[in-house]
Amino acid sequence: MSVIGERLQPTIFERSRPGRGDGKIPHPPKDALERIPAGQRRSRPAALPELNEPEVVRHYVNLGQLNYAVDTGFYPLGSCTMKWNPKLNEWAARLPGFANLHPLAPDEVAQGTLQLLWELQEALAEIGGMRAVTLQPAAGAQGELTGILMVRAYHRSRGDLERTEVLVPDSSHGTNPATASMAGFRTVTVPSAADGGVDLDAFRAALGPRTAAVMITNPSTLGLFEARIGELLADVHAVGALAYMDGANLNAIMGHFKPGEAGFDVMHFNVHKTFSTPHGGGGPGAGPVGVGEKLLPFLPSPRVLREPDGRYRLERPGERPTSIGRMRSFVGNSGVLVRAYAYIRAHGGSGLREVSEDAVLAANYLKHRLAGTYDIPYDRPCKHEFVAAAQTIRKETGIRTLDIAKRLIDHGFHPPTIYFPLIVEEAMLIEPTETESLETLDAFADALIAIAAEAHATPELVHDAPHATPVRRLDEAAAARQPNLRWRPMAGLETPCPD
Repeated sequence: MSVIGERLQPTIFERSRPGRGDGKIPHPPKDALERIPAGQRRSRPAALPELNEPEVVRHYVNLGQLNYAVDTGFYPLGSCTMKWNPKLNEWAARLPGFANLHPLAPDEVAQGTLQLLWELQEALAEIGGMRAVTLQPAAGAQGELTGILMVRAYHRSRGDLERTEVLVPDSSHGTNPATASMAGFRTVTVPSAADGGVDLDAFRAALGPRTAAVMITNPSTLGLFEARIGELLADVHAVGALAYMDGANLNAIMGHFKPGEAGFDVMHFNVHKTFSTPHGGGGPGAGPVGVGEKLLPFLPSPRVLREPDGRYRLERPGERPTSIGRMRSFVGNSGVLVRAYAYIRAHGGSGLREVSEDAVLAANYLKHRLAGTYDIPYDRPCKHEFVAAAQTIRKETGIRTLDIAKRLIDHGFHPPTIYFPLIVEEAMLIEPTETESLETLDAFADALIAIAAEAHATPELVHDAPHATPVRRLDEAAAARQPNLRWRPMAGLETPCPD
C-alpha cells in the first residue's frame, strides 16, 4: 500500500474495488449506448475508481483535514491580510436574491443588488477619500491596471504624450512594476532610505516631464507608513504627474488616513483582504478603484448610478465616451462585493477604525516579542505588519529563513511570508491582523523563539524540518516548475513489493 506518513491515506484509486459503488445509481436504459453516435463512444471504459458513497465522502473529508485554513489556525502571511472572515458575510453572499440573480437581468428586477453596489461604491469612496469608485476589477492587480490605464488616458486626453515613465519605490508590491509595464510605461525604481521610507533625494531626481505617475504602497511592504507622503505628493503634482496608491495594506489605516484627501489621484481597494472574503489559494477577489476629480471621466463603464427618483441603473453603452471601457464582464465579482458591503455595514465607521487600531497593536506586540531573537531592521513603530529577519541566525548557525518557516509547521503554525520584501535579506513579513487572540500571538512568538534556540542547539533538527507532516520537505523549485499533479497507476519496477 503506497501510503506516505501516518496521516496520508491511500489514493481513491487504491481504495477502488471492481463492482463497488453502482448499486444505488439508477441503471441506464438497455439501449443507452445505441443512442450515442458510434464515433463518440469510448473504445474502453473510463478508468474511474469504484467506491460506495461513505468511502468517497470519508476519503475527501480526510484529504480536507490535511489542508491548513484560517478556520483551523493562525495565518500570519504578511502583505496578504489573511484575517478571520465572519460567517455572517458568507450567509449574506449566499442569499438567493444576490446569488441567483442573472448577470443579464434588466435593471428593473435587479434593484436590490444595484442598490447594494451603489451604496458600496459610496462607502468605499468615503473610506478612501475619493470622488468616485468603480467595482469592476476582479483583483488588486487588475485594479492597479485599471488605475494606470486611466492615468494613461488622462495624459493622452491632454496631448501629453511624452510621459512614458512610472516611478515605483523598491518597497512597493511586486505587481506595481508589472502593471506599469503592461500599460506601456517604463518603470523607474526608487530606493528606500535608511529609515525604510522613500529616499526623497532619489525620488526627486527621478521625477520630471517624462513621469506619468508614481505608484506607492502605503503603508509599504516593510510595514511602515510613509512619513514624507505630503512632500512626495506635492513633488509629484508639481511636475504634472499623478499619484497612485496601492491599497492592499488598507487594513492598517482605515479611519485614520484617507488617501484621496492626502492628495492621491487614484487607488485600488483589496476588498477581499480588508473587508472579508476567504481568498487563500488564488481567489476569489475584487479590486475596486477609487479616483479623484481628474480621473473621474475615465472610470470604466458601466458604473452603477442612482436616478433622482431613487431607482438604480447601470450606465448605458456610450453614455460616457471618455471611459476607458470595460475591464471585465458585468459589474465585478458580486459575491465578494456583497461580503464587503456586509462587513462595512456591520462595523460602521468607528468599527473600521478599531479594526486598524487592533491590527497595528497586534503587529507591534509581536514585533516587540521577537526583538532580540530576530533582526528587526527598522526601529520605528510598524503598522499592520513588520519585517523580522534571520540574518544573524544564519551567520551563526547556517539556518536560513526557509528552514525556520518549515520548522514552524511542526509547531502547528502556518509560516509567514518569507524572502519578501526583497530588499531585506532572510526576511519574514509577519501580519497578525486584528482577529487573533493574545494567547495565539504569544504561542506564535514562543514558537519562533523556540526555533531560534533549536537553530543554535540542534541545527539539523531545523534544517531537516518539517518532521510531523505527511510528506517531508519538497524540492520547491522542481515542484513549481515541474508539478506532478496527476495520479498514474504504478507499473513495472515502480510497483511496490506485496505487504
